[in-house]
Amino acid sequence: MTSSLRTLGTSGIKVFPLALGGNVFGWTADEAQSFAVLDAYTAAGGNFVDTADAYSAWVPGNRGGESEALIGKWLKARGNRADVVVATKVGAHPEYRGLATGNVRSAVEESLRRLDTDYIDLYYTHYDDESVPVEEIVTTLDQLVKEGKVREIGASNISPERLRASLEFSEREGLARYVALQPHYNLVSRDTYEGPAQDLAAETGLGAVPYYALAAGFLTGKYRPGTRVESARAASAGAHLESERGQKVLSALDAVAEAHGAEIATVALAWLASRPTVVAPIASARTPEQLPALLAVAELTLTDEELDRLTEASA
Repeated sequence: MTSSLRTLGTSGIKVFPLALGGNVFGWTADEAQSFAVLDAYTAAGGNFVDTADAYSAWVPGNRGGESEALIGKWLKARGNRADVVVATKVGAHPEYRGLATGNVRSAVEESLRRLDTDYIDLYYTHYDDESVPVEEIVTTLDQLVKEGKVREIGASNISPERLRASLEFSEREGLARYVALQPHYNLVSRDTYEGPAQDLAAETGLGAVPYYALAAGFLTGKYRPGTRVESARAASAGAHLESERGQKVLSALDAVAEAHGAEIATVALAWLASRPTVVAPIASARTPEQLPALLAVAELTLTDEELDRLTEASA
């Protein structure tokens, strides 16, 4: 599936049109399950793995970094580091919160150690830290790029104003600039990205890599009225059932999926992958059996009419 690879923003990095979310590794997927999912994803042509130093600190007994450690162990066992684009994030680990220079420099060393690698392909600021000037954040990240510890940088959960200021500072000073933006964006959550953030991404050539691409599982279609789903994310996913938008989206997804003989999740991801600026939605899988519906986004092309139907249903 190399023909389906997409360029990540203004970088030279080519990625599969579905990023594999690593948030479940060390949480709802143990080592054996995580390795099986990673093996199946890469065997199908996938090459873009997304994690964060904070995953999965919210699990009782975890400290954060469990996902990175599992991915690092897998990369070493498979000997495929050069074939995988590894994205991780800084700023939300319980022991390394915020984006002050000293904190970022300490956190990146820990991420490199856990990932058992000399470099990170894409390093995001996980959440903006408005107590730190954008000039300091960008300068710190630029140093990591110059030192070869990071190839490219990105931002997540940042205001359009701070993002623009960051990009303008990079341009003015000739420093590393963000190439990717990771927004919360899917068929039932469009408001936070569409508008100024999306416009800025289009204007500056940022590649969007949306998280919660399947709305915590709601857009897989398994959440229906009167249906109980055993999942760690059932409460947040099921909440969409109570909205008129959620019900309209499910109805439209059902119709389009039936027309293509496709899974509902595939259609939801295909809509997202078609949106302006989007390079690769992020979706996670606990088991290899959940992967085919996600990977199929690389092969599914929706008609303009189908895309319009989904867009209108989610308005």
